[in-house]
Amino acid sequence: MINNKLLGSDMHLLDMIASMPQVPEGAAINVRKNGEKAVRSITENIDIRTKEDGKGIDIIIKPGTKGEKVYIPVILTESGLKETVANDFIVGNGAEVEIVAGCGICNSGSCGESSHSGVHTFKIGDNCKVKYVEKHYGEGDGQAVMNPSTVIMLGKNSVFDMESSQIRGISSTIRNTVAYLAEDARMNVSERLVTHENQVAKSDMEVFLNGKGSSLQIVSRSVAQDTSSQMFHPKAVGNTACNAHIQCDAIIMDDAAVGSIPEIQANSAEASIIHEAAIGRINNEQLLKLQSLGLSAEEAEAVIIEGFLS
Repeated sequence: MINNKLLGSDMHLLDMIASMPQVPEGAAINVRKNGEKAVRSITENIDIRTKEDGKGIDIIIKPGTKGEKVYIPVILTESGLKETVANDFIVGNGAEVEIVAGCGICNSGSCGESSHSGVHTFKIGDNCKVKYVEKHYGEGDGQAVMNPSTVIMLGKNSVFDMESSQIRGISSTIRNTVAYLAEDARMNVSERLVTHENQVAKSDMEVFLNGKGSSLQIVSRSVAQDTSSQMFHPKAVGNTACNAHIQCDAIIMDDAAVGSIPEIQANSAEASIIHEAAIGRINNEQLLKLQSLGLSAEEAEAVIIEGFLS
């Protein structure tokens, strides 16, 4: 294990994005800090290799691996730093793993912009179960930009659970996700997003259900505050007998703007696809009820938002 480039302040960021208050022992880990490797460890079943150009890693998970976690968070603590990385995940047949990613930016430069663009490609074999957790967080008075791209190729009878969250502090983000589902494959997406001030967020997602019996569920929940703006465009394409459901719900506050364009396309008479979207304000009756219990207006809003996003 290499562990000589992390400071106490770094662990705060890692805890926010990857629930890592300290570096865990015995797990596969790759922490990238300011464009360089800060921590790496591997296990008997999970190997992590740096790409030849140094701008990304390959994570190889052996067939049949069970109950292991992989941590691959990224932190930026230098103002004005901009990077693009490409990570490839090769998951062998029958593997069951959890992958914890995420990016945290601490930018204290009032004039500088720090940005991270990550391209994650998943090549998942048959009969696998993969949970992928990704959190984005920014702090400081400088600009924090994150543009994640995710490509998933999901094998037969495999399950991919994706939990994507933007906590706070990201000035601008464009999220692009594309997935291809084989026979009896299942993909479940939970997206949670909060924007405030004048932040901008855009999320594009396109899932191709190519295999008979494949299924998809997308649930997106967001809160837009102040003058921030959000746009969501999830799309499900059913090319055979399959099932898909898309749900987008948003709370809009202050002078924010939210757009939602759920899209469905059936190229087979046996495809069953449903979409729904809702945008609205916080319910006044809920606010009044919580205030009657002794909470201030701000505290009541916070409780409602936390419950909505959970």
